[in-house]
Amino acid sequence: MIWPITHSCGHQANRDLSDRAADRRAGFAEWLAKQACTACWRASKVDDEQDKAAWLEAKRAEEHAESEAWSQRYRMPPLEGTERAVTWGVRCRHQVLAAAYTTLVLEGETSETEWEEIEDAARTVTRAGWWIDQRSSEPDDLTELLQAATEVDRPTENPHF
Repeated sequence: MIWPITHSCGHQANRDLSDRAADRRAGFAEWLAKQACTACWRASKVDDEQDKAAWLEAKRAEEHAESEAWSQRYRMPPLEGTERAVTWGVRCRHQVLAAAYTTLVLEGETSETEWEEIEDAARTVTRAGWWIDQRSSEPDDLTELLQAATEVDRPTENPHF
């Protein structure tokens, strides 16, 4: 009931297949031979995790750079909060406002003049957490959400400090 298995990675192992029905052992042994051994599989998972983490970090850096450039272009004030919240909030603000512009102006009936008023209202909300909280909101709700923002979300009366 001990089967010698030569794995796809080239490593060999003896595998106890006594827990399998007799008529299923050969098929399972064949399947095992097509897989990497446990040690190689674990090592590849670590590499995959590292690759995934590196990809995610690069993606986040790219999104952050794009959001920062957008914020500068449209004269959005800096956000307030922890460093992590500000980074995330800038990205959320960019995504929320871009989605709203597409829905309201490009696909809807909001004029550019009306959009500028919405954009001006958005400039007054400088708490990063507010933008993070709105990241899943519907674009049609943006005007109402901006009106509902409190003094905590607008820490100064002059949005252009």
